[in-house]
Amino acid sequence: MDIARPDQARRRRRKRILLVLAGVVLIAGVTVGLSQLKPAAPTVEKSSIWMDTVKRGQMLRQVRGNGTLVPEQIQFVQADTDGRVERILVLPGAEVKPETILLELSNPELKQAAFDAEWELKGAEAQLTKLRVQLESERLTQKAATASLRSDYEQAKLEAEADNNLSKRGLVPILTARRTRARADDLGARLQIEEERLKISEESTEAQLAVQEAEVQKVRALLELKRKQVEALQVRAGIEGVLQQIGDAVTLQVGQRVTPSATLAKIVQPAKLKAEIKISETQAKDVQIGQIAAIDTRNGVIPGRVVRVDPSVFNGTVTVDVKLEGPLPRGARPDLSVDGTIELERLDDVLYVGRPVQGQPESTISVFKVINGGKEAVRVAIKLGRSSVSTIEILEGLQTGDQIVLSDMSAWDNHERVKLY
Repeated sequence: MDIARPDQARRRRRKRILLVLAGVVLIAGVTVGLSQLKPAAPTVEKSSIWMDTVKRGQMLRQVRGNGTLVPEQIQFVQADTDGRVERILVLPGAEVKPETILLELSNPELKQAAFDAEWELKGAEAQLTKLRVQLESERLTQKAATASLRSDYEQAKLEAEADNNLSKRGLVPILTARRTRARADDLGARLQIEEERLKISEESTEAQLAVQEAEVQKVRALLELKRKQVEALQVRAGIEGVLQQIGDAVTLQVGQRVTPSATLAKIVQPAKLKAEIKISETQAKDVQIGQIAAIDTRNGVIPGRVVRVDPSVFNGTVTVDVKLEGPLPRGARPDLSVDGTIELERLDDVLYVGRPVQGQPESTISVFKVINGGKEAVRVAIKLGRSSVSTIEILEGLQTGDQIVLSDMSAWDNHERVKLY
């Protein structure tokens, strides 16, 4: 027969309740603990990132840009008159001398005009010779008449003096003496007039000859111009150098018609080159004339100095001209692509580090600082100062010897800590 034992049933219920309560408390504790745990830090491979150590000392500020070598001077050969291209004698790339004929033009109308000007000059010179002879003949005739009149006057004057003396002695009537005196006075007045007329005639001769000589000079100058234009149909280089281009925007072809002042050729001196460097407008504000520069031709580095800074901005860049102060390496030629580095200043006793990917001058950014012997990196905020090509000044947030990650860490923007392995 079964005997009821209510105390054991109560103990079993109490035990079950206690177990349930313990399970609830345990689950609640685990939940609270898990909620307070931080997410696991992601891992980053050291070989995939670039790091640098903060240093203190002298920092060299530089700016860098791409550019090309260009001639210091380009000789443009232009057409003096219109013409048709008959022959092209020299191709681009050839070395030329001042008298080297680059191409030949033809212009029949110009040659005819030069021929006409030559005969016009001969006619003007003949007219000048004729006028000179004619005026000289007139001058001699006038001079002869004046000399004859002077002779008559001298004779009349002597007769008047003789009759005057004889009339005082009563040997000649007074009326006769007065008549001879009047004749002598008349001849003297006529002689004075003729002498003035001879003088005026000489001045007139000079004026007429000057007018005709001016006409001769005018025609001679026209002929000289036409001859030079005909000679210029054989287009010469004019300077020693290398022919860079035939034509301007488009290469000239045989048979093509050119107009006056059209560019026929471009000649450069390859030994006299300069570098045109394109500097970002945000970095060009500190570039000054006279600063030291280095031009990398990829076949050698040429020292130089800034000689011009373009006042305008084009496509976000400023053009800086650098005069080359060293020998050109082999292969240096116009339009060669180069890299230019310009030294802005040297900062003494500053804290600096390699330039992070997102590091801009005078800004505040966050970077990962390496800790725990290189096993981890934590995010820190730093304040940046002046920048260079590959380094930047640290104003706040880091100390000498700190190591930071320079690479792009945007993939871990949501994490404050990463593990390095």
